[in-house]
Amino acid sequence: MEENRETKIGEEEARKALAILEKYKQGKKTLNQRLIDNEEWWRMRHWERFDKKNTNKEAIKPASAWLINSLMNKHADFMDNYPEANILPREESDKETAKLLSEIVPYIVDRNEYKSVYSSAVWQKIKMGTGIYGIFWDSQKENGLGDISIRRCDPLKMYWEPGIDNIQDSRNLFYLNVMDNDLIEQSYPQMQGKLQDTLISVEDYLTDDYVDNTGKTLIVDWYYKKIVTGESGGMPVTKTVLHYCKICNGIVLYASENDPKMRDGWYQHGMYPFVFDMMFPIENSPYGFGYLDIMKGCQEYIDKLGQSILQNSLAGSRPRYACKDGAGFNEEEFTDLSRDIVHYNGSCSDLLPLKVAPLSSIYWQVYLGKIDELKETSGNRDFSQGATTSGVTAASAIAALQEAGSKLARDMIDGSFQAHQAVIYMVLELIRQFYTSPRVFRITNKTGSEEFVTFDNSGMQPQDIGIDFTGMMAQRKPVYDVTVTAQKASPFTKISQNELAKEMYNLGFFNPQLADQALACLDMMMFDGKEEVMQKIAQNGTLYQQMQQMQQTMSQMAAVIAQSTGDMRLLDAVGAMGPGKQPIVSGGSSKSAQLDAMGNATREAASSTAGKARERAAKAATPKGAE
Repeated sequence: MEENRETKIGEEEARKALAILEKYKQGKKTLNQRLIDNEEWWRMRHWERFDKKNTNKEAIKPASAWLINSLMNKHADFMDNYPEANILPREESDKETAKLLSEIVPYIVDRNEYKSVYSSAVWQKIKMGTGIYGIFWDSQKENGLGDISIRRCDPLKMYWEPGIDNIQDSRNLFYLNVMDNDLIEQSYPQMQGKLQDTLISVEDYLTDDYVDNTGKTLIVDWYYKKIVTGESGGMPVTKTVLHYCKICNGIVLYASENDPKMRDGWYQHGMYPFVFDMMFPIENSPYGFGYLDIMKGCQEYIDKLGQSILQNSLAGSRPRYACKDGAGFNEEEFTDLSRDIVHYNGSCSDLLPLKVAPLSSIYWQVYLGKIDELKETSGNRDFSQGATTSGVTAASAIAALQEAGSKLARDMIDGSFQAHQAVIYMVLELIRQFYTSPRVFRITNKTGSEEFVTFDNSGMQPQDIGIDFTGMMAQRKPVYDVTVTAQKASPFTKISQNELAKEMYNLGFFNPQLADQALACLDMMMFDGKEEVMQKIAQNGTLYQQMQQMQQTMSQMAAVIAQSTGDMRLLDAVGAMGPGKQPIVSGGSSKSAQLDAMGNATREAASSTAGKARERAAKAATPKGAE
């Protein structure tokens, strides 16, 4: 395809891009403040948000961890269902490549320490509302050969077009980074002497450490999409391409449109290299809100009620007295509990104890009610954490309640599986674009054995399929489907799966004689791994039918031999293996003995028949007088 390549990216285009960035910053200002506030809640420093004037520095400020506990349980649900992708072909000719990709892609993902990236993005999703994955091609990896890099991205450093629902719909996308000046000058010699200490306008979280940005400069990664037109096979074609530009202090460090090798697009898949894993959606925004946003209002009143209850308890547990002015009490001796005698000049009535009015029990009930409300709104009930109430003691009942109470977890995990699917699709497209040289991968089979395979992108490139209606050569681009499952199921799922397997065994599902009935029943059931179970039962049924046919053939052959020889032992063996007896495939010592007996009888009968035939031939060849 040919396109218009007159556009160049210079300082004027960079200036316009930075102006767009400032507009995007204004549109994202409220979201950035919410993200910073949520991080303070996560660090249990929300009292600074309640009392901004800090009017009472001596007041008790309890920070209970009910919200933190709920978030930790959500994160545990995600990690119990760590995703695993399987690549499937859409056409028969792509099966071999898809099989290799199913083995290679997990290896590439593991080399990026994806489990750590996934865990970090999940924390981001729970706390902030959306986890962001970045899928890039890193030309510095593998000693300059280059490879795929998967990272978690900070939402405070990313800016998109306000008012969109999908990040891919944004006209521009910016990601900000801070880099040391000496490294910039080393990587980009054109910046020598042009870097100055300027105020870096990047939003950041509140930290305990003092972050010194002296000697650092802001780097802007600008991604943008363009619609280009051209011709392909004599037909007009319009497509959207992605371009990339790196800007520092208004100077263009790199632009894909200025690079002859990348003028057709930075990434050929034409998408921004970011995947958003949203928790709860918000209209007209690609960034959602998370469980912390739901629970922090309830947690606020839990802590405020706890503050009142604790203050009342401390006031009631500490005796206080009212002393009349001039009463003559020695306050130092009175407050010293180690002294046995306290001197005074006045009357005993001049010193009166102060009574603290205790709080009514209704306030304690309200406090517990707010805790229950937080558990209900977050779906973090007692059963989800392994706790039980009175009357529920059976392990199966507890497991059933835990499984039923995890539907919220299953729903949010399914959203992360969809995000993981999008990540793998981008990984496949980067393999298609950049894996031009053969690479060797170590693959570990399920049996534990290792093998080394060589792979490149030749099997993923467009393939000629013949002449189309325009008289031009038509091409087909191999497309793959990605399915995502949990690599390691939760303990609750394992218990239910094990119970189901034992129940199937007791009902005779694995009896080869009942294969047809078992398959009909399984066809109406829904559980993970059903296809594999049906395949094994079908194989057992087929094996049983083959053994039955072999048994019938052997019986017929044995009967023919027995009739020709008159050997009753073979007839007895045939009768023992006849209709109504136990099938051969069920195994057992008696069946083996029957097979051995029939085999021995058959061999003896055959030997006897051969001996009689030799005797008849010898008699025929001997002259009558020689007998």
